[in-house]
Amino acid sequence: MRLLHTMLRVGNLEKSLAFCTGVLGMTLLRQEDYPEGKFTLAFVGYGDESANTVLEVTHNWDIKHYDLGDDYGHIELAVDDAAAACDKVRQRGGKIVREAGPMMHGTVVIAFVADPGGYKVELIERD
Repeated sequence: MRLLHTMLRVGNLEKSLAFCTGVLGMTLLRQEDYPEGKFTLAFVGYGDESANTVLEVTHNWDIKHYDLGDDYGHIELAVDDAAAACDKVRQRGGKIVREAGPMMHGTVVIAFVADPGGYKVELIERD
């Protein structure tokens, strides 16, 4: 077995895809509209789906906004340098909600970015 993707529902597909591709540097791998179901699925990631876990961005056409749920945590991205990644995100118009630094009660360096809908994306330093 292998983890294929995780899914996030978004109210504004264009803004969300611009964030994923323009701010986080992902690639739009595929996108398809489903007119009968009134939704669009877009898949973004850092490599081909055959070898990488990706993010499914789902837009239900009749819903423009979702409330942030208490049960949602975050999406995590590995980076070489969290502070440099924050600078890059900031330069690309992204919103840093926690600057790079050691995690609470630990030494691992993390930072958090917010997507256009307010969902958190964690940047974690990995060698």
